[in-house]
Amino acid sequence: MSRPSASLKEYKLLLPYLARYKNRYLIGIIFLIIVDAAQIAIPQFVRIIIDMISTGDFEWNRIIFLSICMTGIMALVSVGRFFWRYFINGSSRRIEAQLREDLFEHMQKLSWDFYQKNKIGDLMARSINDLHGIRMAIGMGLVAFFDFIFMATAILIIIFVQDADSAIVSIIPLPLVTVLILVFGGLVGKKFRVSHEAYSKLSDRTQETFSGISVVKSFRKEWWFIKKFADSNDDYRKANMELVRLFGFFFPFVSFLSGLTILIMLAVGGVRVINGLMTPGSLVAMFRYLGMLIWPLMGAGFMVNMIQRGAVSLGRINEIMKTEPSIKDNFKDKPEDDLPKLLFSESLTPAVEITDLEFSYNDKKVLDGINLKIERGQWLGIMGKTGSGKWTLAKTFMRMIDPPQGCVKIFGLDVRDWPLESLRSLFAVSPQDSYLFSDTIANNIMYGKGEDTEVIREEESVLNNAINLASLNKDMENFQYGKDTLVGERGLTLSGGQKQRTAIARAAIMNAEFLVLDDSLSAVDNETEQKILLNLLNERKNAASGKNCTTIIISHRVSSLKYADNVLVLDKGKILEYGSPAELVSAGGYYSRMAAFQRLECGTEIKNG
Repeated sequence: MSRPSASLKEYKLLLPYLARYKNRYLIGIIFLIIVDAAQIAIPQFVRIIIDMISTGDFEWNRIIFLSICMTGIMALVSVGRFFWRYFINGSSRRIEAQLREDLFEHMQKLSWDFYQKNKIGDLMARSINDLHGIRMAIGMGLVAFFDFIFMATAILIIIFVQDADSAIVSIIPLPLVTVLILVFGGLVGKKFRVSHEAYSKLSDRTQETFSGISVVKSFRKEWWFIKKFADSNDDYRKANMELVRLFGFFFPFVSFLSGLTILIMLAVGGVRVINGLMTPGSLVAMFRYLGMLIWPLMGAGFMVNMIQRGAVSLGRINEIMKTEPSIKDNFKDKPEDDLPKLLFSESLTPAVEITDLEFSYNDKKVLDGINLKIERGQWLGIMGKTGSGKWTLAKTFMRMIDPPQGCVKIFGLDVRDWPLESLRSLFAVSPQDSYLFSDTIANNIMYGKGEDTEVIREEESVLNNAINLASLNKDMENFQYGKDTLVGERGLTLSGGQKQRTAIARAAIMNAEFLVLDDSLSAVDNETEQKILLNLLNERKNAASGKNCTTIIISHRVSSLKYADNVLVLDKGKILEYGSPAELVSAGGYYSRMAAFQRLECGTEIKNG
């Protein structure tokens, strides 16, 4: 992604969230102002008591009464602090949680090409670290802002009313603080942007290393990845040290300037007290007020820090939220009558119709002039060299990529006119990479149902049937906890064949109109392969139960395609051969050569239809 700006305009994204919690924020701000007002009142009690003691004309009852009042005010400060934190910080955390959910939901809607262009580690960093920065900006940043506006203004008014001559001299250093805050804000934004980007790179490096840990270890490249991680970690350290140096200068310098105001007040106010122009109590109160003024000034620095950090983070979040899916649901612009009312009636054939389909990746043609009809219930095999366009063709059926208008139809309706959810619900896919979640085998399979797994698990027959279809039943006996055995991330604890068969079971349990197997049998032996294919054939072409579902098998292995009604052979995106397995063997073309080669390779005769 491009480098986002740190403009305050980025906060427009938060307006709906802030509006939702405006009442809570308003209550929190009221409590914050009450706390500030109570704190400002305390020095006045101190002034009265000291003046009474310094003159020697006082009554203990009155001093005790004033002390009790001060204690009550301090109790009010404590209670008020609890409530402003509850309402303001609580609201900021609610907004953070809601924004994270909305961000996650939005990323779920983005198309596959978005994840090809952006690294997962960077997206994780934006979803966690950047949202923390936003929470601080709309939580403590808001508190620092109101403290700076209300408390600093109130204190300045009070000290000028109390003794204008002393006040005007003692605040001489304060304009320098204002200039410093403005300069500091611009620098902080740039430094935070660099820090966030360094964190994203570090997160991505970590995620990539541990996701591919088996490859790292098999190639004995731990030292190389340790070095790469150390470099990224060092970049992150340097970026943060730049911020540390900046803060290390700013906050001590602000403290120095604030202390300078107290020193000036001591000199000027002390002389005025000696000359009888100011009471001792007023001088002590002025010291307290100038000491209290340090926090609003420091808070202004915190505020600039958090607002700038929040702007940088929001820029990075906005970049994702403003990204539109490259594949959009066009159905909302069309009347419902455009959808066939009886999608699965026998009259709606062919199931898939492709007309003059062409598709290109980055101006490189991947599919060229494809014309094909797949009847409902047909088994279609797709074969071809690597890069011939097999999986690309299958992706057009589900609109994982967008085919040109009118080129691909499912049950007579253009795929671009289908509601995306309805279209994709027709397909169950067992992909080539056999991705499994870090969960039990049973839940990985039941995931295909798209419902509450605990409810579905009550129907054990559904789960057991899928396990049998994928020929996983014998493996269950060898696992310590059977189908409740936990698998590692991406199924690392399973063999390649077990992962593939689990993925097949996950697709088969959906009982979808279309089943797509993308080289899903490459890691299983020939005997298991044939058993799975026969199981699926009996399940998906079961006349007794009225089932007649379409199956598409993409494979390099002729043995995986032997039960197909027709086989499509692609070469450089064009149809090279098309026909039944028996016809293609007799034709003496690519399919026939592959069948002969694989027959020699495995040492057994492969029958084709």
